[in-house]
Amino acid sequence: MSVQAYLKKHSEALVKEVGIEPACQITGKSKATLGRYYSDLSEHSDRFMPIDVVAALEAASGFPHVTAALADLRGITLSYGASRLNSKERHSVNSDVVKLSQRFAQLMAEYNAAIEDGKISVNEAKRLLAETLAIQEVLLEMKLSLEQEVS
Repeated sequence: MSVQAYLKKHSEALVKEVGIEPACQITGKSKATLGRYYSDLSEHSDRFMPIDVVAALEAASGFPHVTAALADLRGITLSYGASRLNSKERHSVNSDVVKLSQRFAQLMAEYNAAIEDGKISVNEAKRLLAETLAIQEVLLEMKLSLEQEVS
């Protein structure tokens, strides 16, 4: 997958997590404009979300999809900052391991269904991507839990 396609897929995941209507309100952009940012049509291949739009949407989302994609492209691992340590919701390592195993089982189920016919369709790939992102979120939470136990 090209860098452009990778960033567009993560841009789409960000908008869809926030919701198209709320994303329009948050950014002041129309549905059509937001759609162009993640469209894989050739006429939109050079259009990407401006950084202020990414920042506004990521502030409203539960996960920094585009930031994580940019980090992945550079081989960088993200972790939550100290402000996240004071969040009201506390996680134990045990509950994180359970969540991780459940998410991994879901990923394997999606993969099994996707590969059944010998090829992975675009929609199947999107479901696999969603599950891998969910696993990444659980791993970040698990890292935070372990850091809390060490400090």
